[in-house]
Parts: sequence; structure tokens; C-alpha cells
Amino acid sequence: MWREIRAPRTRSGPRRLWAADAEVHGRPREEPRPTLADLYRAKRLDMVRLAIFLVDDLHTAEDVVQDAFAAVCRRHGTDLEDLDNAAAYLHTAVVNAARSQMRRRRTARAYVPTHEGHAPLADEGLLLAEEHQQVLDALAKLTRRQREVLVLRYWSGMSEAQIAQNLRLSRGTVKSTASRALDTLEKLLEAEGEDR
Repeated sequence: MWREIRAPRTRSGPRRLWAADAEVHGRPREEPRPTLADLYRAKRLDMVRLAIFLVDDLHTAEDVVQDAFAAVCRRHGTDLEDLDNAAAYLHTAVVNAARSQMRRRRTARAYVPTHEGHAPLADEGLLLAEEHQQVLDALAKLTRRQREVLVLRYWSGMSEAQIAQNLRLSRGTVKSTASRALDTLEKLLEAEGEDR
């Protein structure tokens, strides 16, 4: 439903069709674009998983995704008619919302002492297996830029060019950041393996 195909150009420009039911009796048929509700049903869980990697906890990740959907709705309404690639726009909104959340968290931690006895919620342990938690803990020790590059590359499957565009970096910076981040991540995971 989200794969876009191109039909012949018209006077007003290229017609956009969606792959599902694109042809009826051999003729292309325009299908209405997906709505915000369709986007929510199709992409919400993927976006929550992405946000977990960027912000470290499930509840904050859900808030980040909810804020991103609300931003899409405020900007483009519920029909998304003026939005060419709603999924990509949502992906960028989630990354930006996660960055904002981490900035607020960093600022708050600078002024408020951490509470002793803070324990993760019981349901978080059910969602993440122990080895996944080790990776998340190691990811949390990377710099923000390193974490973003690795998550976008290996979780979201973006190319270096897409990451560079999304994070507003050069491709060379993305490549070197990914290389350094992988080296650091490997060392952190090896050190944790030795401690066990």
C-alpha cells in the first residue's frame, strides 16, 4: 500500500498511483492516498522500536512517537494529501522528537540529582531480552551522534546518503562516525562479556 508507482505525465505533472489496485481493466487508476490513520496502523510499532533505540526507555519512546504523529497531523491534517512520502516524513519527525527529548533529559539531569532506587518498570523486561538490553546499555554509552548513525543504519536500514540528509551531515562524517561507533560498541560489549 505504501509503494508508489509512477503513471504517465499529465499537464499538471506526474500522476502518483499507489501499488495496490493500480490497474483496473488494464488502465491505471488513481487510488486515494493513505490517511493518517493508515499511517498509524502501518508504522506505529516500527517507529516505537526506532525511538527505543534513541531514547532508552519504552514509555518515553511511545511519547516521542505520539508527539511525531501529532506534529504530522498539525502540519498536514489527517488526509495527508499534500505530503508526498508520509512514512519518510514521519521517520524524520520521530528522529527529531527523540533528539529534543534527549536534549531536555540532558538539561534536566544537569540540574536535578538522580534518584536512588530508580528501577526499570516490570513490563520493560518482558519486551527486551537480556542480550538486547546489553546492546541498549552499550548504545546508551555512545555519543548522541554515534547512536543516531548506528540506529539509522542498522535498525532503519538507511544508506549513508539518507543518513547524511536526515542528520544534516556529510557522507564522510556519517561513514567515520559509524566506524568509530562500531569500534566503541564492540569494546563495550566485550568488556561487559568479560565482567559476567
